[in-house]
Amino acid sequence: MQKFELIAPCHFGMEAMTKREIFDLGYDVTEVSDGKVTFEGDAEAIVRANIFMRTTERILLKVGKFHAETFEELFEEIKKLPWEMYLPKDAKFWVAKASSIKSKLFSPSDIQSIAKKAMVEKMKEYYDVDWFPEDGAEYPVRIFLLKDEVTVALDTSGDSLHKRGYRLMTSKAPITETLAAAIIMITPWREDRILVDPFCGSGTFPIEAAMIAANIAPGMNRHFTAEKWTNLIEKELWEEIVDEAKSMVNMDVKTDIQGYDIDAEVLKAARENAKRAGVENMIHFQQRPVAELRHPKKYGFIITNPPYGERIAEKEELPKLYTEIGDSFKGLDAWSMYMITGYEDAPKYIGRKPDKNRKIYNGMLKTYLYQFLGPKPPKREK
Repeated sequence: MQKFELIAPCHFGMEAMTKREIFDLGYDVTEVSDGKVTFEGDAEAIVRANIFMRTTERILLKVGKFHAETFEELFEEIKKLPWEMYLPKDAKFWVAKASSIKSKLFSPSDIQSIAKKAMVEKMKEYYDVDWFPEDGAEYPVRIFLLKDEVTVALDTSGDSLHKRGYRLMTSKAPITETLAAAIIMITPWREDRILVDPFCGSGTFPIEAAMIAANIAPGMNRHFTAEKWTNLIEKELWEEIVDEAKSMVNMDVKTDIQGYDIDAEVLKAARENAKRAGVENMIHFQQRPVAELRHPKKYGFIITNPPYGERIAEKEELPKLYTEIGDSFKGLDAWSMYMITGYEDAPKYIGRKPDKNRKIYNGMLKTYLYQFLGPKPPKREK
């Protein structure tokens, strides 16, 4: 079967989680760089990565990489790429996105326009035609320039993979599903341990945790652009692997996942989202402020994304809020807390230095994953 070089973009700072997922799927990682992991795989790897991976934004099929400092070089190098290997005669193809960092070519619209022209010229020569109907399957192209190195790839996913299909309603500052899943995977939380998000908003952390606990593949209930690439991937392969994913779901798992928020409307949205994800019976949502966070059991986890004051009025309230978080955490015997926030003074008001701190870019926003580690529970007798 034909081998491809595949790229899995992810949040900056979360590359290790994406790499681990690729290894778990059984594929070889060839490169790890800021915000992306490259690996080798066949047509089945494209299907499996889209359906099973929780931490990547999309799966890209790499068409080529080259150096270009002028638009003439860009045109000629894109024209040289083996487009005929990927695009059938009736393909609808366009450059969906171009981005440029520290490169001489920096205009996305010009890069998109010139790349499309070069692709058309190559296809004209190969298929010996002067015009393309472009009424077949869609093949969106993405181009990335970094220090004049150009990477050209086809987008197999379509909508970003953070769109699992369950979150129609969101809170003011939602965390993406992919980032939430990556943060949960960093922690040693397992389904037999308590998990509480005291700022659950529209429910992303509890829902992603429940999906992990029940082994629900994140892409099981959505569609992908490459489903229509029958020249590269057999249609039956998608159906087989979705069936396999469905057979792996375990809704009988016993777990204790809780989501609190002070906003009743947001909690209503969280319950609806959990219902669409099929995990509403696995999560207990409750209207409750963080100051009232209590739990009798030991060795639980707080995994949360509290407010961090994008507006000035909110910033003034942060010392009080983070002091309340710290006070509640002190009252939880032997618990651990994993908190993503853009508020640099969080540890000061929580009243404890984090055991670990990881810098993460949430979109363009610099945030910190503060990790306050509790003791490990005693090993159970077998």
